[in-house]
Amino acid sequence: MGSRLNPYISFDGDARQAMEFYKEVFGGTLTLNTYGAFGRPDAPEADKIMHGMLETPSGFTLMGADSTPGTEHSPGTNFSVSLSGDDDAELRGYWERLSAGGSVAVPLDKQMWGDVFGMCTDRFGVPWMVDITEPQG
Repeated sequence: MGSRLNPYISFDGDARQAMEFYKEVFGGTLTLNTYGAFGRPDAPEADKIMHGMLETPSGFTLMGADSTPGTEHSPGTNFSVSLSGDDDAELRGYWERLSAGGSVAVPLDKQMWGDVFGMCTDRFGVPWMVDITEPQG
């Protein structure tokens, strides 16, 4: 897989509708995963989107999710830049350099869905998400 860089948009409860709209616009394959599918089936947000990904025939990748409960949603600033892939050393190197001099919101660590994931804001105020998947054997 290597590494990919793409926008990641946060939505205020309407991620499913937004991501389906973008699929209509760009075409491609849309994958939607709910909070309920990842261990929180009884939570009030169980049917909300924890992670969505649209991969288009033109090579675009757009990711999005509903904001987690208690997180302020502010249109215009509801995005991050996502770095993802299975090259552990490369992605950890990016994480170290991006988080240096910035702030870490979620330390780079193993998550409930199995990936190593972290969120930081670089020293210029740009929010980043890094997700390292286990190589598929």
